[in-house]
Amino acid sequence: MVVFGTISIGMNPNIVSFGPFLLSWHGFLTFIAVATAVFLVHRWGTRDGMDSDAILSVAVWSIIGGIVGARVFHIIDFWDDFYQYNPISIIYVWQGGIAIFGALLGGFTGGALYIIIRNSDRFIALWGKAFRFAGEPNKAPLPSVGRLADISAPAVLIAMAIGRIGDVINGEHFSSFTNLVWGVIYTHPDSPALGRAASHPAVVYELIFDLLLVAAIWPLRNRLRPHGMFFALYLGLYSTGRFFISFLRQEFNSYFLGLNEAQIVALLVVMVTIPLLVYKAQWVSANPR
Repeated sequence: MVVFGTISIGMNPNIVSFGPFLLSWHGFLTFIAVATAVFLVHRWGTRDGMDSDAILSVAVWSIIGGIVGARVFHIIDFWDDFYQYNPISIIYVWQGGIAIFGALLGGFTGGALYIIIRNSDRFIALWGKAFRFAGEPNKAPLPSVGRLADISAPAVLIAMAIGRIGDVINGEHFSSFTNLVWGVIYTHPDSPALGRAASHPAVVYELIFDLLLVAAIWPLRNRLRPHGMFFALYLGLYSTGRFFISFLRQEFNSYFLGLNEAQIVALLVVMVTIPLLVYKAQWVSANPR
């Protein structure tokens, strides 16, 4: 293969490495991404009249759900190849090893379950019986699942773009080889991609796609009802883009029809969100509550 030009990335993929503890750029920028998403959702949500404490309470459970979901999806994908032989590594979240769709779906599930359960009559009754010493059980001023999800969609896309910067530095996501001038090679000895020929910067493509998608859907954030349809639009469009970008990724495992885990999940998400938008979404005038 003749390579006319390449982009060389020589940064150490790890910030700190001490014994079993390792903090990678991927892990650090994932933290920054989550913090950014929480900040933006809190800022936009309070401007929209939502209770500040309620937003932060939901954020805690969304983060927990996102961490669990991201890790579970990754472990499922690599169970046969790695984790069944190294079960202790399951808890080494700081070393990387997460799946973006697991984070998205797990985060949504965690936040949604908290909103649904926290104000349910059964939970209020249980609290009154078992935890009355901690205070009287009252319903929290929580937003609806759909309304908060709609506000979260652009913030999550921005966070995803930030997280991809860590992937670019680390070089842990292998992609197809290319002779294009923006092909990427990694030169740091600790990079997983050391020694590979120039490859497509697929994670950069996804980073750019995330930012373009934010710009494309931002004007529609108050134009779709009922609440939750804007989030469904974001999830469906992102899944479509990720499905095609993944053809440039060299994943370790493939499944049905040679598709990787992310592509299969993307198809399932599209199969749910597109019919939902077609049959339920309504176009409304700007700035309705």
